[in-house]
Amino acid sequence: MRIIASKLTTHLCRREPVRTLQFRTFSAYDEREIEKEAERKVGWLLKLIFAGTATFLGYQIFPYMGDNLLQQSVSLLRVKDPLFKRMGASRLARFSIDDEKRMKIVEIGGAQELLNMLGAAKDDRTRKEALKALHAISHSDEAAGALHKAGAILVIKSTPDSAEDMKVNEYKSNLMKRFRDLRYDVSS
Repeated sequence: MRIIASKLTTHLCRREPVRTLQFRTFSAYDEREIEKEAERKVGWLLKLIFAGTATFLGYQIFPYMGDNLLQQSVSLLRVKDPLFKRMGASRLARFSIDDEKRMKIVEIGGAQELLNMLGAAKDDRTRKEALKALHAISHSDEAAGALHKAGAILVIKSTPDSAEDMKVNEYKSNLMKRFRDLRYDVSS
């Protein structure tokens, strides 16, 4: 009995420190894993914030950087492919943020190219982008006058209405209203 009690006591005494030691090691290991996981998540969050900020700034700043981009956009209007024409017209619509930029587009021939694009357009998407850009440019009185001199009223009136895309009809009516408001003869 004494031997059994002695072994039992020794065994219990040995087990307790080992169990405590294992628990402490596991606890320290668990804390390190939690810290690593938290660092990983914070790292991803910071990367996403950085990428989002860079994308937003790039989208806001780069299209407006200079006349070279305006020239490239007008050059896209001269390409035969309607996709490139739509891209050029879309860029010109985004560039038309103030009267100075609108007049710059008119001066480098963008308004005339948009009218040519609109007159030759065979699909509603191309017509829509051309009308959208012309509408954006026409917010300046001087640019609207230049559009009138270039024969915009006749080209816009001859553009067929769209049954599929109501934006085409909306841009057409807004442009004609703009010319009427500026007292240009739209009856011809």
